[in-house]
Amino acid sequence: MKKPLFQEQLDPAFKYQVMKEPGGEKLALCFACDTCTLSCPVRVQEETYQPRTIIRLILLGAKQEVLADPVIWLCASCFQCQERCPQGVGVTDLINAVKNIACREGFIPKSMTLQMGLLAKHGRLLEIGDFENKKRDKQQLPLIKEQPDDIQKIIDLSGASRYLPQESE
Repeated sequence: MKKPLFQEQLDPAFKYQVMKEPGGEKLALCFACDTCTLSCPVRVQEETYQPRTIIRLILLGAKQEVLADPVIWLCASCFQCQERCPQGVGVTDLINAVKNIACREGFIPKSMTLQMGLLAKHGRLLEIGDFENKKRDKQQLPLIKEQPDDIQKIIDLSGASRYLPQESE
């Protein structure tokens, strides 16, 4: 069970911060109908993932609670909530906006940094080994080469390199 929120813990400017973020512009249109949560396939598997609750907490100003909660990273970006929202809130885009803020403020789960490390190292999430390429060669398919340079440039330009896992991890 979550702890109660107290007014002194709330940041009334948080909702405005989210609304300035690309994807967060329509936050204030939400009237808490719960269509997003009821449409969500992730919610079926993980009851703690409730887009309506995330939106409500943002509107209340529960910045620390929202950004630190790993549940925001569960969105599968299937857009079912977004397609069904009667207010056109753009819930998937809104969740992505919140994740962008979370990253900038240092709330990024280790699983994401590990994935980013794989992308930086291999240019993809899975390392290509000899076994895979031998199978491709037998089927006369082009061999897959690791090409991490472009991904590394994106990581560097975005400033996300600070989140890359250290070699000892």
